[in-house]
Amino acid sequence: MPESKKTKASKSKKRIRVLVLGSGGREHALVWKISQSPQVEKVFCIPGNAGIAEIAQCADVPLDDFEKIVSFVKENDITLTVVGPESPLSAGIADYFQAKGLRVFGPSKKGARLECSKIFAKKFMKKHGIPTADFEVFDKHESAIAYIDKVNGDLSLEKYSIIKADGLCAGKGVVVAQDLFEVKDTLQKMMVDKIFGDAGSRVIIEEKITGEEASIMAFCDGKTVSIMAPSQDHKRIFENDKGPNTGGMGAYAPAPVVSKDILARAKKEIFDNFVRGLKKEKIDFRGVIYAGIMVTKDCGMKVLEFNVRFGDPETQCVLPLLETDIIDVINAVIDGKLSKLKVKWGKKSCICVVIASQGYPGKYEAGKRINGLEEIAALKNIAVFHAGTALNNGLVVTAGGRVLGITGWDADLQSAINKTYIALKEIYFDGMQLRKDIGMKGLRHAK
Repeated sequence: MPESKKTKASKSKKRIRVLVLGSGGREHALVWKISQSPQVEKVFCIPGNAGIAEIAQCADVPLDDFEKIVSFVKENDITLTVVGPESPLSAGIADYFQAKGLRVFGPSKKGARLECSKIFAKKFMKKHGIPTADFEVFDKHESAIAYIDKVNGDLSLEKYSIIKADGLCAGKGVVVAQDLFEVKDTLQKMMVDKIFGDAGSRVIIEEKITGEEASIMAFCDGKTVSIMAPSQDHKRIFENDKGPNTGGMGAYAPAPVVSKDILARAKKEIFDNFVRGLKKEKIDFRGVIYAGIMVTKDCGMKVLEFNVRFGDPETQCVLPLLETDIIDVINAVIDGKLSKLKVKWGKKSCICVVIASQGYPGKYEAGKRINGLEEIAALKNIAVFHAGTALNNGLVVTAGGRVLGITGWDADLQSAINKTYIALKEIYFDGMQLRKDIGMKGLRHAK
């Protein structure tokens, strides 16, 4: 039987080469998903990690050296670049690539201000009708202290106790103070002692909102948004949300705390207003917008923060649910044609459990040999996303605080939890720590 014209056309179409920028679990998940596309010939990653190196060609190029990255792109005939972390975006890498006539997935420098400046983001929300907590902005320590004394006359801090540094602080620039002493101590450290450098020169003092946090990511081409499966991160180091904040100890999706009603409201009140705001302020935004929200007890909803890229570890539990070819989605975003693409999501549940080094989020030792990677790789519907790993004489060793993200998916959340926790028993390294309650909040909501 002769081949159809469609088959011949698909065979003749040149497969593309894709570059992913970054080195964490998020980037491993992106490389993993991109490599599954039949449109992709080869994936590259700068700088990558030990796990990424198994499925992509990694290169040791500084992420802040845009000229060298562009040279690498041209030398390797790379068609598309996907930016993982926020730092290159805030420095304007998307603008730089576009000026060179290169395809890049990620918002402009002006769009990246929605993450790299919390003050800009809060003012954007207020201006464009996006629900968020009340706030005040300060650039002088004395004024901030006077304000706190005025609005918080006792130690209960029922009103304003959230302190946010304006700039990027590697996820450590937000403090939820427990008492008035901690509020003033935090202001001293940020604004006077400069523990975050210039990033803490200006601060937001924000109204405290109680409820349950969730993450809603969406693809955005500047005109249209396509919402991903909502997820829920677990930021505290210990079970039951105890201990200090981390970059994230695990996540699951979809998160039932984001009900159909909440999701519909988020589309209208957050993302539709977000797009209108982009148009009014002439912001070029082609990438991912991430809304960290608080769902209150009265089923209210407010945005805590915007990020302008895929979340970590949310990406690790969301991308396995994506059924549409991710290259089609990325191209639709870049070309401003997202409204013409129906993005499909599977009806399964997915969970990612982060395994961290002993001592994280404080000081930790690196160089610990990781055992069991070959055994876990043989399991069905399980993926291991590397974050802080490296190769040492051919062996995979720890090289960061968050080391691995063990990800599993199944028909429902309980099954996904069971599958993932059974699988991670294969992994061992000296001093490893993990939470044993990832996804349990979702089970409580499902009852």
